[in-house]
Amino acid sequence: MLISIASGKGGTGKTTLALLLAAAEPDITLIDCDVEEPNCHLFLKPEWHGQGKEITVMVPRINSNLCNGCSACSVVCLFNAIAISGGKALLFDELCHSCGGCILACQYGAIKEEKKPIGTITTGTSPILPNIHLLNGTLHIGTPSSVPLIKAIKQEVSDLKVDMLLDCPPGTSCSMVTAVKNSDFCILVTEPTPFGKHDLELAMNITRLLHMPTGVVINKNDEATGDKSIESLCQSRDIPVLAKIPHSLSFAKQYAAGFIPDEFKSIAINIWKQLHAERREEA
Repeated sequence: MLISIASGKGGTGKTTLALLLAAAEPDITLIDCDVEEPNCHLFLKPEWHGQGKEITVMVPRINSNLCNGCSACSVVCLFNAIAISGGKALLFDELCHSCGGCILACQYGAIKEEKKPIGTITTGTSPILPNIHLLNGTLHIGTPSSVPLIKAIKQEVSDLKVDMLLDCPPGTSCSMVTAVKNSDFCILVTEPTPFGKHDLELAMNITRLLHMPTGVVINKNDEATGDKSIESLCQSRDIPVLAKIPHSLSFAKQYAAGFIPDEFKSIAINIWKQLHAERREEA
């Protein structure tokens, strides 16, 4: 069962929930797909297995001696990654999506492909919580798109027949969509604020388009002052509220120090019960 944990904005508690759920399950693979800023390892302090696997994408390289500036490659590129300047094709790596269209369009053999490293995938086991197997993606600084690396991470675990938690990138951009796609269930984490509600709606729209079973966890919940409209929104969308994680000063102190608190373990266990029940209903 692949469970993705996402949200419409950063800072809502995706990693917090992912770690709580991972710690409450006897055997789990935790996948950190927030590749621009992975942080699950800061809490788990894993023993890494080897140096990691380098992930590359294919990018075009133009031989100016063979290029006659016909512009066929520039015309076919939907991302404006190739321009014609001084009678020669000029490539902008940062805009290239590695589609290979320019190579097919060039009739003079002036464009070839070569590998470009974009990041690494590392695996490890936590000595603190041996039940957690961590898969971590780290995007190279300056790489414009995290999508190829996220796809590579998911391909690494595509054949595993175990329960997996996927800590997604924040927001509702291509990286988030790529991460949650093909999940068995998506948990959206939100805050009881107007901003939280607005961004939760955006994330709900994504999971609806993907026809994905979805639940919501309200983090930093305050029954006295919290925004109750989030629960109304979930009810109108027929999306269950799986749990509410209350404010807790002791929890915040432990988490800020790099520890996974046991304070709300019962909440995590209850969420797992609901997820397993969902799986049994689908079966």
